Amino acid sequence: MTAKSAAAAARATVYGYPRQGAGRELKKAIEGYWKGRVTAEALKETATELRRSTWQRLAAAGVHEVPTGDFSYYDHVLDTSVMVGAVPRRHRSAVDADALDGYFAMARGTQDVAPLEMTKWFDTNYHYLVPELGPDTVFSADSTKQVAELKEALALGLAARPVLVGPVTYLLLAKPAPGVAADFEPLTLLDRLLPVYASVLADLRAAGAEWVQLDEPALVQDRTAADLNAAERAYRDLGALTDRPKLLVASYFDRLGDALPVLAKAPIDGLALDFTDAAAANLDALAAVGGLPGKRLVAGVVNGRNIWINDLEKSLATLGTLLGLADRVDVAASCSLLHVPIDAAAERDIDPQILRWLAFAQQKTGEIVTLAKGLAQGTDTIAAELAANRADLASRAGSAITHDPAVRARAAAVTDADGRRSQPYTERATAQRAHLGLPLLPTTTIGSFPQTTELRAARADLRAGRIDTAGYEQRIENEIREVISFQEKTGIDVLVHGEPERNDMVQYFAEQLTGYLATQHGWVQSYGTRYVRPPVLAGDISRPEPMTVRWTSYANSLTERPVKGMLTGPVTMLAWSFVRDDQPLGDTARQVALALRDEVNDLEEAGTSVIQVDEPALRETLPLRSADRPAYLDWATESFRLTTSGVRPDTQIHTHMCYAEFGDIVQAIDDLDADVISLEAARSHMQVARELAEHGYPREAGPGVYDIHSPRVPSADEAAALLRKGLEAIPAERLWVNPDCGLKTRGWPETRASLENLVAAARTVRGELSAS
Repeated sequence: MTAKSAAAAARATVYGYPRQGAGRELKKAIEGYWKGRVTAEALKETATELRRSTWQRLAAAGVHEVPTGDFSYYDHVLDTSVMVGAVPRRHRSAVDADALDGYFAMARGTQDVAPLEMTKWFDTNYHYLVPELGPDTVFSADSTKQVAELKEALALGLAARPVLVGPVTYLLLAKPAPGVAADFEPLTLLDRLLPVYASVLADLRAAGAEWVQLDEPALVQDRTAADLNAAERAYRDLGALTDRPKLLVASYFDRLGDALPVLAKAPIDGLALDFTDAAAANLDALAAVGGLPGKRLVAGVVNGRNIWINDLEKSLATLGTLLGLADRVDVAASCSLLHVPIDAAAERDIDPQILRWLAFAQQKTGEIVTLAKGLAQGTDTIAAELAANRADLASRAGSAITHDPAVRARAAAVTDADGRRSQPYTERATAQRAHLGLPLLPTTTIGSFPQTTELRAARADLRAGRIDTAGYEQRIENEIREVISFQEKTGIDVLVHGEPERNDMVQYFAEQLTGYLATQHGWVQSYGTRYVRPPVLAGDISRPEPMTVRWTSYANSLTERPVKGMLTGPVTMLAWSFVRDDQPLGDTARQVALALRDEVNDLEEAGTSVIQVDEPALRETLPLRSADRPAYLDWATESFRLTTSGVRPDTQIHTHMCYAEFGDIVQAIDDLDADVISLEAARSHMQVARELAEHGYPREAGPGVYDIHSPRVPSADEAAALLRKGLEAIPAERLWVNPDCGLKTRGWPETRASLENLVAAARTVRGELSAS
C-alpha cells in the first residue's frame, strides 16, 4: 500500500477506557455487593450498562474500533489469571463455590486466606494483582469473560477488538507462588501457557473477532536475550495458528528497543507503538528495521497518561512520517485511557481559560478522531480544530500561572549544602534515642486512620454550608482526640493524629499550594474500588502558609508521647498528580521540595520531634529503562533531602513506601538519608527486609506486619511471626513495628483489632529478645 492509501485508510481507536462510570457507579455497586446491599445480578447489570454506554460513546465520537475485555471488576491482570486458570491453590475452593466471590477473595483476601500480592503496573499509580506460579502450575483456558464482552459489543453493531494481556508480559509480571523456590522463573512456563492463549484466540475468532490485541508492555523494559527469545517464540507460535483472528501486539509507556525488530519480524498482523515523547525513539527504530510492510501500525501519538491537550500539528507531523512504514496507519492514544479521568467538561470550578488546556479521556478520544480525520482526509478538513488547538497551546505557554519569578529564583539559589543534614546518621541516632526514649521494637502506624462516613459527611456539610468552619473544626478535634486516646490505650509508642481533615494525601496539600489545580470529578482508578482525584500541577509551586502545623500541634497537646508530623514527599506529589509537561520533572520537584521544607521547619519549630515525609511513589516513578534511571534518582533523592535537611539532629525524619519492587531502589532509599523508613512487607513475606539487609542498609526500618489492603484481621501470632522474619534481616535496635500502609480505607472494628494484635506481637517478641 502506498503512503497515500495508508493515510486514506487511517482510523481511530483506543486500547481501553476508564471503567468506573461518570458517577463511579461501578465502585458503588461492587462495594454494595461486598456489604450485601447489592445482588450479584444487579452488579452484573451495572457492569453491562457501563460497558454499553462506554462503547456507544466511543463510537459516537468517531472511534472506528472499540476495545473489549479491558473492563474489570477489580484488575485486568487478575482477569488474565482467571482466563488462563492460574488460580492459587488456597483460593480454588472459593472460586469453585462461587466464581465472583472467589475472584474477590483473590483480590482482597478473607479472614482465613491471604490475597494475591499487589504492586504497581509499571511506572503508573495503578496496582495489579501479581500472578503466583510454580513448576506445578497447570493452565486451562476460560474465555468466558472475553467472549461474552466481545459478543455484547458486536450485538450493538460495533466493530470491536478484544484486548488481552500478552503471554510474555503475564509471565514476566508473575512471581513464584508461596513455597516455590525464589529463583523459579515463571517465563519457563511459556510453552505450557501458549496453547491456552491459542484456545482463547480460537474462541474469540469463533465469536466474531477480526482482530485481537495482545498487550506486551513488559517488552519496553530492559530485557535479557532469554526474554527476547521467549517473545520471538511466543509470536512465532501464535502467528502460525490457523484458527485465529488477526493479531495486534501492543507496547506502551516507553520505547520498545531490542524487542522491536523481534516483533517486526514475527508472523503477526500489526504492531501498536507509543510515539509520545517518552517513546519517540520508536519512530527511528521502526524505520531502521524497514517498517512493517504488509502490516497494520497503530500509532499512539496522544498521551494516554497525562491530561494536557495534544499538540495536534506535532502529532500530525509524526503520523505523516509514519506513512509508508506500514500497510495501514491508525491513530490511538499511547496507552489505555484507564489512567486519566473521564470528562474535563464536567469540571465547573476550574477557570475556563485553564480548562482549555485539559484533555481527559473523552477529550483525548476527540483528539484521536481529529488526527485520524486529518491523516485520512487532509489537514484542510480539520483547519478549525488546528487553529483552536494552536490558540489553546499559546494560552498555556503565556499564562502567568506557569511562571513565578520568585519561585524560580529561590530554586536556582539552592546549594548542595541545603540537601544535607548537619550530622551523620550515627550521631543523629544517638541524639534521637536520648530525646525520644522509645523501647526496643517501637510501634507506630503509617499516618491515616479510618475515614469514616461521619468525617466525609462533615467535609460535605462544610462545602454545602450546612455547618460553619467552627463546627467543622470541632468535629475534627473530636476525631483527633479519639484517635490519640485509642493509640495511648493500645500502647502504641509513636502516635499520629489520624489525618481526619485530609481528603487525600496529595490533594490535601495541592489545595494549599500555589500552582496546583483541584478537580471535582477527575477520578482515576488506583486499585479495585479505590479511586483518587489526582490534582493538576499546572504552574510554579509555593506555600502561602502552614498546612499541617495546627492539627499536629493539637494532637501533641493531648499526649506526652511523640506524635508524628505527616507530609507527602515531593516525588509522590508529582507522581500522584497530573504533572506539568512544559519543564523538566526535576525542576518541578525542587519547587515542591522547597515548599515542603518550609512546612517541615515550621513543624519542628512548633515542637514536633518526629516528622514523616512519605515517598511511596519513589519506585513507581523509576524509569522503565535502566539507562534513564541515574538522572531520575539524582533529582528524586535530592528533592527529598532538600525537604528534610533543615531540621536539628535530634528531630527524627521518617519516610514511607508501599506496594512496589523495592529491590530496584535500595541504594536510592539509602541516599534519602531518612532516619527511619517504613515499607510494605506483609504480602511479600518480608522480602524487602532481606533486600535491605543484603544492601547493608544502616538505618532504622519498619517492614510492615499488617496488610491493610485486605479486610482480614491478622492475629498477634501472625504478626509476631512476620516480626521474627524481619529480625532475621534487621537488628532489633533498628527494627520498627507498623502496618504496611495508612489505615484510611479500613473500618474502625478491624483497625482496632489489628493494631491491638500488632502491639501484642511487639510485646511478645520483645519478651523473647529480653529472655534470650
